[in-house]
Amino acid sequence: MSDTVLYDYWRSSASYRVRIALNLAGSDYRAIPVDLVKREHRSDDHMSRNPQGFVPVLDIDGLRLTQSLAILDYLDQTRSLGLLPKEPGERALQQALAHSIAVDVHPVCNLSVAVAAEQFAGGRDGARKEWMQRFIRPGLLAFETMLESFDQAPFCCGDTPGLADICLMPQVYNARRWEVDISDMPRLLSVETACSTVPAFAAAYPETCKPD
Repeated sequence: MSDTVLYDYWRSSASYRVRIALNLAGSDYRAIPVDLVKREHRSDDHMSRNPQGFVPVLDIDGLRLTQSLAILDYLDQTRSLGLLPKEPGERALQQALAHSIAVDVHPVCNLSVAVAAEQFAGGRDGARKEWMQRFIRPGLLAFETMLESFDQAPFCCGDTPGLADICLMPQVYNARRWEVDISDMPRLLSVETACSTVPAFAAAYPETCKPD
């Protein structure tokens, strides 16, 4: 049995990112679900793994790692994934592209924030969907514009999947889930098509990883 264990939730964007990277690395891992809807992330067991109560948590190489971007950086450095270029300027540009989603869009669209927004709206029907649409579409439009600076050949920044692709695809999944119109984003859609052909991305897809 693998000594690499991923504590995750099937629809968690951050967990989705890490699953993609583990698959790209060819890492054999065991997934242990932490159901966010059932608030298992607030259980004593999970809080002992991560005092923030977030997923994912990755046990690997004798380490217990939290925060998806830190985990991606670790996997990139230890598994030679080539998620970012070495040249500092180009590296910073590609990081900014990825972070525009992972740092700016994702945090305001995670489950706990969406639930709070719905509660502030008095539990009004459709409030959560409106919240998601309010932030996802502008964030992806900005990403589409930022893509103009890169050569989609066919991925965000070149001919191999990188950090930006790993951060993008979970947000595209969320866009489709919450019926966000992305039909006017051809660069983004071309990247989605390219990523869909990569087995590591397909194997990380939320419905594929949903517990029985």
